[in-house]
Amino acid sequence: MTAPRNGSTGVSDFFLNCFVRSPSWQLWLSLPLSLLFLLAMGANSILLITIRLEASLHQPMYYLLSFLSLLDMVLCLTVIPKVLAIFWFDLRAISFHGCFFQMYIMNCLLAMESCTFMVMAYDRYVAICHPLRYPSIITDQFVAKAAIFIFARNVFITMPIPILSARLHYCERTVIENCICANMSVSRLSCDDITINRIYQFAAGWTLLGSDLILVFLSYTFILRAVLRLKAVGAMTKALSTCGSHFILILFFSTILLVFVLTHVAKKKVSPDVPVLLNILHHIIPAALNPIVYGVRTQEIKQGIQRLLKKEWK
Repeated sequence: MTAPRNGSTGVSDFFLNCFVRSPSWQLWLSLPLSLLFLLAMGANSILLITIRLEASLHQPMYYLLSFLSLLDMVLCLTVIPKVLAIFWFDLRAISFHGCFFQMYIMNCLLAMESCTFMVMAYDRYVAICHPLRYPSIITDQFVAKAAIFIFARNVFITMPIPILSARLHYCERTVIENCICANMSVSRLSCDDITINRIYQFAAGWTLLGSDLILVFLSYTFILRAVLRLKAVGAMTKALSTCGSHFILILFFSTILLVFVLTHVAKKKVSPDVPVLLNILHHIIPAALNPIVYGVRTQEIKQGIQRLLKKEWK
């Protein structure tokens, strides 16, 4: 069978070599990672079904949450099954085109999640700072336009990342020192200059994730200022409660991402396997915890799940 050509070389498959310096990590990570994957799939499915079937949850805020859950599930399905196949069955091979497809989906969906958090922060800003105008601003049409913007912006801006990597010459080097097809882990195997790849990855990352986090920070700055001005009894607690779940989700997403970036900056002082581990966790921990946080902290969702369970038991 003729191998697909990549530039002037014939690379048909890459091989994912997880935790080169700490192979024992695969053994003790396999079970908790499997449980987290099942939790992420189950919890997000329950959340999506609840929002779909409960008429009281057919509101813009919950539509955005549904979109986030859907992104979490697709991202998990793109990354975690392959990682578990490596851990459990030593299936390290991934096709040339499959690797760059995974790379694209990961970059695109992570950017979409970041953008969704930004839109959700704007939703909370309007709810707290302009409550009387909220029904006229945050409408179903607003959610539809936001979804189109999230999709279009991130699909097109992240597309050059796998394209730039796929056009490189790999000179028969096929072993990726990572559990997933991360852009720079793959590009380093090339015998070409990867300066353009590095620059675009950096520019796209800061343009997408950086701008989103700045807008989220500004939204919560205005929210906090508005909350501190509330004088009615219990008003401050109620306002903070409506934002608490969303703020916790942002912390899950941004904290792991920040630690991942810092370990790359200080890569000479930490084991090279640590960024690999953090990269995997960043794809599974927020997805597993997001629906639980909203389910526990949001009374409407909790009541919706309870009503659905009662219907099933009748």
